[in-house]
Amino acid sequence: MKANNLACPIDAQSLVLHDRQLRCVNGHCFDLARQDYVNLLPVQHKRSKYPGDSKEMVAARHRFLNTGTYEPVADTLSALLLKAIGDIERGADGCVPVDFRSPCCLDAGCGEGYYLDYALKYLRARQDHSTPHFDPDFIGLDISKEAIVAAAKRNKDITWVVGTNRQPPIVAGSVDIILCVFGFHSFQGFNNILPVGGKLLLVEPGPDHLQELRQVTYPQLHKTALNNLDDAFATGFKQVGEQNLHFNTPALPNESLKDLLLMTPHFFRATQKGREAAEKLDDVSLTVDITFRSLEKTEDYDATA
Repeated sequence: MKANNLACPIDAQSLVLHDRQLRCVNGHCFDLARQDYVNLLPVQHKRSKYPGDSKEMVAARHRFLNTGTYEPVADTLSALLLKAIGDIERGADGCVPVDFRSPCCLDAGCGEGYYLDYALKYLRARQDHSTPHFDPDFIGLDISKEAIVAAAKRNKDITWVVGTNRQPPIVAGSVDIILCVFGFHSFQGFNNILPVGGKLLLVEPGPDHLQELRQVTYPQLHKTALNNLDDAFATGFKQVGEQNLHFNTPALPNESLKDLLLMTPHFFRATQKGREAAEKLDDVSLTVDITFRSLEKTEDYDATA
C-alpha cells in the first residue's frame, strides 16, 4: 500500500503509514487489515450498519466479471484513462514535463476491483520505454467492506480503501483522474480531491442497456435515461467528451444471468414476479449499451459560498 495521499476521515489531515498503521498529526489512527486494505469509513458517515454491496452481491459480481463478458467495457475505459493521462501529463502546450509525475487515479465505487485491476494491467502493458519510471498510483474506494476485501485479493499494487464518495478520504487536489463506473456521483466530493484540470470519467448504462433482461423484469420497458449533469456543471465541471459502446454478449447461461441480475439495481427494483421470471432466463444474449462521459474540473467549488 502506497498511502501517498490518503486523508484522515475525521479531520482531513494527511495520513502517514508506519508499521501497518495510518496516523494523522492529531493522533487519529487506522490499522491496515491483514488483507492489505484500510477502513476509513467512520461510523458517523454510515447510513446503515453494513453499507454498500453485501457479500452475496460482491461474489455474484466477481463471478460474472471474471467470465470476461464485460471486457470490452473495461478495455474502452482503460483506453480513455490512458488518453486522459496523456492529456494531463502533456498539458495545454502538448509537451511532457521534465519532472514526469506518476499519475494518481481513483476508482470511486470500485466494487470488487475488476475495472481498476484491468486498467492498471492495461497501462503497464502499454508503458513507453522512454518513461521506465512510470508508476501510476491507483486507489480503489468503496463503501462496502465486503467489496474492498474482495478487491484486495485482485491486485496488491493498488491501494484499497473503505470509504464514501460523498466524503472521500483523500488529500484535497491530489488525484489526477477519477473513474466512476456505474457508481454514485458526488460531484462536490470529486471536485475537492481533483486539481483544476483534473479529469472525471463516468461510465453509465445507455438507453438500451440489458433491455432483454429489463423487458422480463418490468411490466413496461422504458429506455434508460442518462444521469443529469447539472450538478456537475454547478460544482465546477465541464463535459469534454462522450463515447458510446454497443455490443451483444454471447448467449449467457442461467448462472451468469442470475449473477448479473444480482449486481444490478433491477434485482431490488423489480417485483417478486419480475425477479422470478428473470431468474429463469437461460441461454440469452444481452444488449450492452454503455455511455462514457469525460468531464474536466474548471474551478474549485465552495459549498459554503
